[in-house]
Amino acid sequence: MNKNKTISLLLACAALAAAGCGSRAREALDSLEKDRFLVKTEKAEMRPLEEYILLTGSVRALDEATLYPRAAGKLLRNLLKEGDPVRKDEAVALVERDEVGVVYEPAPVPSTLSGVVGRVYQDTGANVTPQTPIALVVDQSKVRVEVDVPEKYIGKVFRDQAARIKVDAFPDRYFNGRVYRVSPVVDARSRSTVVEVLLDNADGRLKSGMFAEVRLIVASRGSAVSVPSGAVLRDNGSAWVFVPAGEAARRVPVKTGIATAEYTQVEGVKAGDEVITFGLYGLKDGSKIKVH
Repeated sequence: MNKNKTISLLLACAALAAAGCGSRAREALDSLEKDRFLVKTEKAEMRPLEEYILLTGSVRALDEATLYPRAAGKLLRNLLKEGDPVRKDEAVALVERDEVGVVYEPAPVPSTLSGVVGRVYQDTGANVTPQTPIALVVDQSKVRVEVDVPEKYIGKVFRDQAARIKVDAFPDRYFNGRVYRVSPVVDARSRSTVVEVLLDNADGRLKSGMFAEVRLIVASRGSAVSVPSGAVLRDNGSAWVFVPAGEAARRVPVKTGIATAEYTQVEGVKAGDEVITFGLYGLKDGSKIKVH
């Protein structure tokens, strides 16, 4: 056998040996991946928790009134413009009655409540009748938000219940309110009942017509041990979490309390304990894990 053939044979043998070693290593790696779960953990922490019903509605002034003239004629002029404050019985516009052969003093259109002029509906010279709206007056020192509560939640809603309101104009702020009216009937078509939340609005930030996100607070705790809600597993009325115990997962039964989309109150683990939050699919008590 010449020298070149000898070298080729040696290289081929080395390649086969390397392939064999690589195959065994790959098999070992595959075995390891199938046998071990890659997981992530977070610590249980003391947190304030609020369980709530999330609804949407519209902001309205607690008191508002549409003003109409007392007689037909032409609108002589608007005395106030939108945004102007107005007192009860103060005139917001004057109407010139146009009966032929008779001269009248201009007829005032008085406000029926104190507040601000929210809208002026007519221009000077417009023909008006007692059915023609002249202006809208609103008292926005207090506002209300009306929401439709689905029938399944009605048992959790009651008068004076705390509520949190958020509007798009102030996305980082919640306004505190209270339920002040719960309709005694359920709408047969929508299977919901009307609930109104009352809020103080002394600074005037909330405006009639704003879209509002409403959280009716069902339960709250100032501080409670809680974990990410996704870490809590349930089956047949039981709940549990997995915690790392060395290189294995340990199943820990827990009792749950207030639950939100983000966190769930638990009894069975302590603040500071690590719980597994990722890699839970197929995980069992005693499964081998690698914390990522």
